[in-house]
Amino acid sequence: MGNSLFEQLKKTGLVDEKKAKKVKQSQYKSKKQKGKKGTPAPASPATLLAQKALAEKAERDRQLNQQRKDEAERKAISAQIRQLIQTNRVESSDGEVAYNFTDAGVIKRLHISPQVHRHLISGRLAIAKLDGDYMLVPVPVAEKIRQRDEHRIILCAQSSEPELAEDDPYADYKIPDDLMW
Repeated sequence: MGNSLFEQLKKTGLVDEKKAKKVKQSQYKSKKQKGKKGTPAPASPATLLAQKALAEKAERDRQLNQQRKDEAERKAISAQIRQLIQTNRVESSDGEVAYNFTDAGVIKRLHISPQVHRHLISGRLAIAKLDGDYMLVPVPVAEKIRQRDEHRIILCAQSSEPELAEDDPYADYKIPDDLMW
């Protein structure tokens, strides 16, 4: 029973001399690299450069993944807005009333019916922008769109019934809402 494990494995044919020498050399090198008291030997400059390159590559990959994630999120929000506008738009077939509004400093015009005009003025409808076109949507839908992207809502008038002060001397004089500009 004085045989070592190596000798027993060698007799059975599982291990040969070449493999045994390679294992012994690798064990010797690892012990030598550890140095005194188990501390690893200082890393070589090539190893440091390789580690630095790996860290830089990981950072680039992380940034690229973040950009892709942000782009996918923007696309998803845009698709949600498109769906909200298309499913909730109010049909405003060409009417006889021209309604003027501004979009990015440019005056735009919609031809709408008098009933739709009253709804716009009273604050029940809002104007939303979709691919360069302007659609009329109800105000609750406009608020949902504004939460996702406030630049898509062009006009969202507040209720035309302002709160009146009790001591307002002009309370009896209502401003006509049929004025158009």
